[in-house]
Amino acid sequence: MDERRAPAAGPPVDAVQSVFQVADVRVGDDDTIYYLGTPLASAKALERELWELFRENGYDLSLTTRAQSEAPFDETPVVEDRFGPSRPQYVLVAEPRSPHIDGIPWTNVVFFVLTVLSTLLVGTQWYYVEIDGPLSLLEAWPFTAAILGVLAVHEFGHYVMIRYHDVDASLPYFIPFPSLIGTMGAVIRMRGRIPDRKALFDIGVSGPLAGLVATVVVTVIGLYLDPITVPERVLEGSSTSLRFNDPLLLVFLAELTGQPLSYSDPRLAANPVIFGGWVGMFVTFLNLLPVGQFDGGHIVRAILGPRQETVAAAVPAALFGLAGYLYFAQEATNAVVLWAFWGLIAGGLAYAGPATPIRDEPIGRRRQAVGVLTLVLGLLCFTPVPFEILAA
Repeated sequence: MDERRAPAAGPPVDAVQSVFQVADVRVGDDDTIYYLGTPLASAKALERELWELFRENGYDLSLTTRAQSEAPFDETPVVEDRFGPSRPQYVLVAEPRSPHIDGIPWTNVVFFVLTVLSTLLVGTQWYYVEIDGPLSLLEAWPFTAAILGVLAVHEFGHYVMIRYHDVDASLPYFIPFPSLIGTMGAVIRMRGRIPDRKALFDIGVSGPLAGLVATVVVTVIGLYLDPITVPERVLEGSSTSLRFNDPLLLVFLAELTGQPLSYSDPRLAANPVIFGGWVGMFVTFLNLLPVGQFDGGHIVRAILGPRQETVAAAVPAALFGLAGYLYFAQEATNAVVLWAFWGLIAGGLAYAGPATPIRDEPIGRRRQAVGVLTLVLGLLCFTPVPFEILAA
């Protein structure tokens, strides 16, 4: 083998030859290593065989074709006596693994600040604050703390397990949106592959469980806070109102603490911090839908393996069925639109498929039991008609 085919770093050619017959090697300007050759196994088997080797050497692994690769190979045929006159068309790409956090994540910081401002702005409506300057927004800080606290704990529950299993991913991106709650949630961008079902399970289950703990804490705090006073201008000027229906978990916490969720006096309203708990429950239920790359999809994929796709296919049908039942049996128009919308999303996620780990060995019974318990807790966060618009 000549010098140009011996990578200065990364797995040596000899360690790759058992499943990928190497004809040439090049190193790109970004230190990506390109192994040109012929696979001796399927792409899935090749990845499973070589993934740990490349990971230990600090690289992510992928198999692509010469036409799709940016590898700096010349145009002359190589090793003609082995491959014939045509050039090998497959490239094993070893990309250096990037650090989890490289410097200050300014994009994450900016989006978080914007989300804080967005939730403060919406929170002023929940507290009936008349805005007469920027400082007026600060009166809604308990609402912002409740909403973002629940969402942040959920996302960092995922992030802790992502770091534990050494999967490359971004910090959470919070999404500002001046809507009912001031945000559209937060997402983590997964850049690396998930090594096995245990990692997939741990990453999937950690967010909902951490989020549920935060949800319970926020809800109990909100239940013990004093109700807010509804101004006369609101009582006299409102022609419609929005009523949120309570999931079983919220009702249970109210009964456990002996605190009311509503008041007969129209001049009093439950503290908006309780609504932060309601949001946490609603988000938990949606995330635990066992479809695609939702948390529930991760959990069920880890428990059932490829059979998860059968469960995922039933989720859109169940949501559309719920929407149809509410339309004909209760005429709950808002809930019909809501569940039909999520039925469409679930259908798209089911079609895209779940996350697939490198190794697909079953997880143990302890994780299976935790997974089932988590899904049951998710059902306690469900209510068929989450909210209704009522005429005065």
